[in-house]
Amino acid sequence: RPARLQMLAIGLQESGLTERVQRDNGPARGLWQMERDGGVRGVLRYPSTQDLAREVCRARGCEEDAQHVWAALASDDVLAAAFARLLLWTDPFKIPADENGCWQLYLRTWRPGKPHRPLGRRRAQKRAQIVMQLRRAQPRLALGRVGDVGELVAHAHVDVAAENVL
Repeated sequence: RPARLQMLAIGLQESGLTERVQRDNGPARGLWQMERDGGVRGVLRYPSTQDLAREVCRARGCEEDAQHVWAALASDDVLAAAFARLLLWTDPFKIPADENGCWQLYLRTWRPGKPHRPLGRRRAQKRAQIVMQLRRAQPRLALGRVGDVGELVAHAHVDVAAENVL
């Protein structure tokens, strides 16, 4: 469950789980906004993830190099989810259960350029926004309209997820 919540939190932080290509034609792709020469290349090269990454690529019909994976992230949510999860595996520590630990894990693994952590009133507003996004997504998840990404969040209770991701 901590991994699901961490994945959900990062997806919401990076793209709102809606943007598959970074705005203004930026360098990140996929719902988890991974960069070719950052997370994608790292997952393909890191000793603990490289074999699994190649296996995922073969299963998804994607060539096993950073350029092809990065390009495919914009249209293959399953590949994007797998690479995001594998990127979390590159961190030497257990996925934390506390908010600050989760934020530090995000900073270590995604290395965002301009991270903005919601604080105070903005945090409460962001939490409410996430709850509404998840509630709107639930009917689509039940109908399978979100695609395989729904598998990552379908078991997370909306209010629990919102409380733990921010």
